[in-house]
Amino acid sequence: MAQSTNTEDRYDLATDGDIAREDFANIVYNISPTETPFQSNASRQKATNTLTEWPIDSLATANASNSRIDGDEFTADALTAGARLGNYCNISTKSLIVSRRANIVSKAGRTKELAYQLAKAGKELKRDVEAVLLANTVGASGNSTTASTTAGLPAWIGVAVDGEVDTGNTSRGTNGADPALSGTNDGYPSTAATDGTVRAITEDGLLGIIKACFVNGSSPGVIMVGPTVKQLMSKYMFSSNARIATPYQDLSGSKKTGASVLGAVDVYVSDFGVLEIVPNRFQRQVSSDYVDAFVLDMDYLAVGYLDEYKTENIATIGDAQRRMLIVDFALVNKNPAAHGIYADVDDDTAMTAS
Repeated sequence: MAQSTNTEDRYDLATDGDIAREDFANIVYNISPTETPFQSNASRQKATNTLTEWPIDSLATANASNSRIDGDEFTADALTAGARLGNYCNISTKSLIVSRRANIVSKAGRTKELAYQLAKAGKELKRDVEAVLLANTVGASGNSTTASTTAGLPAWIGVAVDGEVDTGNTSRGTNGADPALSGTNDGYPSTAATDGTVRAITEDGLLGIIKACFVNGSSPGVIMVGPTVKQLMSKYMFSSNARIATPYQDLSGSKKTGASVLGAVDVYVSDFGVLEIVPNRFQRQVSSDYVDAFVLDMDYLAVGYLDEYKTENIATIGDAQRRMLIVDFALVNKNPAAHGIYADVDDDTAMTAS
């Protein structure tokens, strides 16, 4: 086939500068994830100082020999005062400058550039806070040249607190070590957990941690893991080794919807309660195959805010507007023995029974 003589085609329009209008969608497509499961599940509370503190206590070990004679003249039992824990607040910010022209010219996907960038920065800040809360970072007061830091979750689980029995709520690879508090049996986490040799996650190990948390007095309801470990757990639960879950095909679907196949496990029923398996994209990952699996009782976790998420107007300099998004917060671990950790997980190795 051929064109008629002197036909003006699409290619001719581009000869001296393309005069055809561009086809540019008026929507900005952003795939970056914004879900922050830890913040969403933890409670919120007010912090009133840069070091926020709280008391914890525990009951004496149950005594099966607690029998007395009638009219016995008793001797007072020894009393304990409990412990005082705390954490420093962490300041996280996002700053931006938008020129007057950038704000008012016609743009694709948004009307006002400043409003768009503020909304984007707000989501980024929330992601940063999630990563801070789940980092193996110690608490630090900071000074005029060094930022204060809040101790993250991995630096809390396994610390020795006055009055507690051997918690047994941590499982670490070879040479791994639990974190430590600034005081002998109280204070804030000043020594981070020591990473050990990576190994496969096991069901026996996970069950041992859940049991330890239960014995300590908590009722964990969440297993929080990275995305790859979540898949490893689902694959294991459907395997012949686990004999827990069975994949099935729903044949009742209509022609329009088709059949569906279940291929994931989102709830784990243990001897000590039902736990939701929650994937978190922002859990720390020391390397490409090195992650933690947390067993959490969210009733004992909170984020304390010295200053909530807010936007500050910064003085205008020149022909541009300046803004700062800021949040001042601390992780409040109301009782470290309520939670557990299966650390040093190799997410390249399949989950095993033991």
